[in-house]
Amino acid sequence: MKRCSFSFLMLFLVSQSLFAQDKQSQVTLDYIKQYKSIAVEEMKKHKIPASITLAQGILESGSGQSELAKKSNNHFGIKCHDWQGEKVYHDDDIKNDCFRKYPNPEDSFEDHSIFLQRSRYSSLFDLEITDYEGWAKGLKRCGYATSPTYAERLIAVIERYKLYEYDKADAKKKSSDETKAEEKEDVIQNNYLKESSVGSVSVLSKHEVIKQNGRKAVIAHSGDTYESIAKEFGLRKWEIRWYNKAKKGDTPEIGQTVNISMW
Repeated sequence: MKRCSFSFLMLFLVSQSLFAQDKQSQVTLDYIKQYKSIAVEEMKKHKIPASITLAQGILESGSGQSELAKKSNNHFGIKCHDWQGEKVYHDDDIKNDCFRKYPNPEDSFEDHSIFLQRSRYSSLFDLEITDYEGWAKGLKRCGYATSPTYAERLIAVIERYKLYEYDKADAKKKSSDETKAEEKEDVIQNNYLKESSVGSVSVLSKHEVIKQNGRKAVIAHSGDTYESIAKEFGLRKWEIRWYNKAKKGDTPEIGQTVNISMW
């Protein structure tokens, strides 16, 4: 009788464990479905494998279920460092560690790409876009995470959910028509560039780009907003507010120096 009860208990525990795993897998599949397009877009812009972005998001945010992801839209566990935006505090490596807070998940994905542009990760961009193993091991080697098994966990997630398939989106050959169209656009863009003291800028720009404390900047005109200047120079709204420590709704004064880069 005892042996029968023990067997029933073991069967119950195993079934509960399998149920929990299936439930977590579905949560992860839903996460991938929701954010795969963003990861691919980030890959095309910044040359970071979509598989790596998705796997990091899955691990760092618990497939979007962590408190940091739900309340702060921080999907990659990026800490404050030199962050000028909103901040939240959670216990991590130290008590009340400072983390970045974003208006939406898309900004978190974009900031993750920008974060990996730092010089400490520069060697990763010498790898093929499809070399997810090299990227995973490189992130660990460059100090992205403190876990000794971080690379192996990333690789396991990528292979379990076949995230490497999304890396192929950037490896597809372009048609001859697409190539010609891009070449034509490059010629047009080059014809519409002028040299300034800080490099090439569009001749269509109504602002003169200057150097202020080592950073690119412009002088605000009448009617300017942070949003209009951001659009003129291809910046996101949150980026220009971040560069200028400005809050949503703030407007630069006439003659004010407005930063348009971090350096």
